[in-house]
This record gives sequence, structure tokens and C-alpha cells, in this order.
Amino acid sequence: MTTLNDRHTSHVGIHLRTWRERRRLSQLELANRAEVSARHVSFMETGRSNPTRAMLLRLSEHLDIPLRERNELLLAGGFAPEFPEHRLSDVSMASIADAIEKILTAHSPYPAVVVDRHWNMVDANDAAAILTDGCAPSLLEPPVNVLRLSLHRAGWRRASWIWPSDAGIFCIGTHTRSR
Repeated sequence: MTTLNDRHTSHVGIHLRTWRERRRLSQLELANRAEVSARHVSFMETGRSNPTRAMLLRLSEHLDIPLRERNELLLAGGFAPEFPEHRLSDVSMASIADAIEKILTAHSPYPAVVVDRHWNMVDANDAAAILTDGCAPSLLEPPVNVLRLSLHRAGWRRASWIWPSDAGIFCIGTHTRSR
């Protein structure tokens, strides 16, 4: 009979293995970095061992997992999230939102956009309107995905005479960020 705890353990093991493989580490390399045995890493990944909250946080630190995903890892392991999430519109984020606004304003007369982790446009300065002139209306429906807008044939790509080199920059940047 499979218990709820067993399902959490195997699920957290899948998360750990996915992040380890994403970072191109062997179990031994991760174990050495985290100062645990390779057998223990193997047991956690296969569900034979239940990782503690502290162990999950230690491994996620050595795997350089983003904070939001660390919360997901903790939840998969049956623990409460460690890192709070805030929207840019929250009162606690007012100073950051103000700083972003000042940067966008200072960037004028040149276009500038602010994107979230999924490349959705969060904010832009007035000069950024030139980037969307002539783009397909379907690409400009919220949420506007800047990566899609950049690479789509009816988006920014149509106005770029140096398209092949632009595409290379976008592909390299997104590949690096996805790790």
C-alpha cells in the first residue's frame, strides 16, 4: 500500500534528480559538494530515503535552484515553503517598483522593457511603443511574451535586418537562464 508520505518522497526524488541532471552533475559530484554520501543522494532520488528539510535546503543550495523552485521542492518533500513570494504591486515591493520606474524613465529616449522569469512583459517605457508598431495584434494581447514577440515572424523579427545575429543572442540568453 502506498502512503501519502511515500508519494511525497518519490516526487521529491524526481525533483532532485531533474535538478541534478539539469546542472549536469553526477550523484557523486552532488554528494561531494553537499558533503553527504553518494548512496544517500541515490536513496533520496529513488525514494528509499526521506530527505529532511535541512537536507533539501542544502542540496538545493548546491544545485543553485531558484528560490521559487526550492519552495516547490520543499512542498514535494512534505514541508512548508521557506521563501516568501511577493508581487511587484505589493506594498513591501514599493521601493523596488519605484526603482524600476526610475530606470525605465532614465532609459528614454531608448526603448526598455521589464520581463518576468517567463519573459512576460511586466512594464515598459514610452519609447518601447516603437518596438510594437506593426506587430500582429495577437502577439500584443496580455500577457505579452517578449521572447515570443521577438522571435515570431509577425513580431520584432519582421523589422530586424540583422535577424540571424539577433536570434543567436536570444537563444544563448534563454539557454543560459534556463539552467
